[in-house]
Amino acid sequence: MKTAKYFASFAIVTLALSAGAFAKDNHSGNFTLYDTVRVGSTDLAPGDYKADWSGPADAVKINILKNGKTVATANGQLKSLQQPSPYDAVTTKALDDNSKVLDEIDFNKRSEALVLGGE
Repeated sequence: MKTAKYFASFAIVTLALSAGAFAKDNHSGNFTLYDTVRVGSTDLAPGDYKADWSGPADAVKINILKNGKTVATANGQLKSLQQPSPYDAVTTKALDDNSKVLDEIDFNKRSEALVLGGE
């Protein structure tokens, strides 16, 4: 009987701990830049990045990470898409000096996009 109690306790703890590992993180997503792009006052070189965000959908705080370190921050909002994006994509806007500013990030198979606000 003691063994059954220990086994049941072990099974419950294991399931509880593993559930977090399989939970989908709805507040982050990966994307790739193919050109130098400005976020706020920071120029981001081409490469792979991760966006983390927090806050209400109409006023999110966005952290852009490279190799686990925050390299830029911005304010923005979440935009609902009519259908999930078929791939990761970024939209940029050209500035007067011919540089580009990051405007929107769409994430693969997700029906919301990040729209970055001007800073």
